[in-house]
Amino acid sequence: MAYFAAVLARTGAGWDVSETELDDVETLADLTDLAREAAEDEDTVLVFIEQEDAWFAVLRIDGEDDPRIFVSDAAAAARSSYGAVLTDELIEQDGEADFDDLDGLVAGLDDEDGAVAEDGADEDDEEPVGGRGASPIGPIGDSELLTEFGLAAADLLELAGEGAAPGDALGEIAEALGCGEVLEAVR
Repeated sequence: MAYFAAVLARTGAGWDVSETELDDVETLADLTDLAREAAEDEDTVLVFIEQEDAWFAVLRIDGEDDPRIFVSDAAAAARSSYGAVLTDELIEQDGEADFDDLDGLVAGLDDEDGAVAEDGADEDDEEPVGGRGASPIGPIGDSELLTEFGLAAADLLELAGEGAAPGDALGEIAEALGCGEVLEAVR
């Protein structure tokens, strides 16, 4: 699976954007450490991840605070190694995560006919996607993680919604942050 990942570090002059490799990332702690290495002092660092136009994620790190995570499609992300790192963390928080209320949000995955297995697993799978439990279809996480940078929660949810290509969504997020051209240059 092809991934695109970029680290956006907040500086006094704006955002410093660089493409990054996820080869050594196996856990959320690994991803958080990768982001903190790019931080200038205690400033905000964002990590953008996109997987083959299937899903995107934004991870926000503020100093030593716990990371804040938003994933555009939990079910799609849970089927990939890097996405599962993020969705498993959100699902494990067991009620602490801000699961966004969307029409059609279900605890299972659609099979080829559009039916959802009762236990949240694909009918051909022995265990639910993500390994620990079923992942909801649609956005999951903190949709307000970019509001102070000018991107409202409703706008982020709209970018994660139907018809939006994840690569285009990340571009629009970067535009809202004022670093669209810089992000495009590292793509």
